[in-house]
Amino acid sequence: MILEGKTVVVCGVGQGLGGEIARLCLRDGAGVMLAARTEATLEQIAKQLDPDGKRVAWQVTDITDEDQCKALAAASVDRFGGIDALVQVAAYDSLFGTFEEVKADDWRQMMEINLIGSTQVARAVVPAMKRRRGGSIVLIGSQASFLPLTSQVAYAASKGALHTAMYFMAKELGPDGIRVNTVVPTWMWGPPVQMYVKMMAKQRGISEDEVVAEITDNMCIKQIPADEDVAESVVFFCSDRARFITGQALMVNSGEMMR
Repeated sequence: MILEGKTVVVCGVGQGLGGEIARLCLRDGAGVMLAARTEATLEQIAKQLDPDGKRVAWQVTDITDEDQCKALAAASVDRFGGIDALVQVAAYDSLFGTFEEVKADDWRQMMEINLIGSTQVARAVVPAMKRRRGGSIVLIGSQASFLPLTSQVAYAASKGALHTAMYFMAKELGPDGIRVNTVVPTWMWGPPVQMYVKMMAKQRGISEDEVVAEITDNMCIKQIPADEDVAESVVFFCSDRARFITGQALMVNSGEMMR
């Protein structure tokens, strides 16, 4: 129960990593505010996690809308009395193309969500954290920023920009006791990757195990981390066990890349 008595805002909740982070924060004692753009998704996950609604609440939020970010922070304070941690999962990752293929407007949209939106929702919770004289902001990065794939140039660049912003946020907010860190996943064994493995196996006429073997070929631990494994790292950063860790990126990647 390392989060007992704390309030954690999880922004970008769905059936993948965001939902798993919310589940583990609840497991470890936190009150959890769920945020995403889709009301039906939030309501469904809230009922799954906490049918009585005693420790879970939700707020429809588009992180590109500053007023909605401020409303999320206000709703969290109204419901739970304060904010101790923010986990910013929400991201746009479905744009693929090389540097020459991606258009300027696509770059702008990627940056608007992954950089500006992420920092905007973080800025919205800072006043509440300052009132509690501390807090933890956990960003979700991407290994693509460090291990380039030509088809993910815009996404990788947006996450790389957020990674740089983390250093400045940690430096500025540190005197107020607010820590800022990033968890950097590789492939995550959850619904999206499971669907991808099935699709690739069918298209190529090979087994799913063969597809997984190709993915894990460069991993020291020959296993794709599960959503839960990445979420456990997030919980650690949210907790007081990480109270002197800030401005850091933790790679949860089975040793696929070391730096």
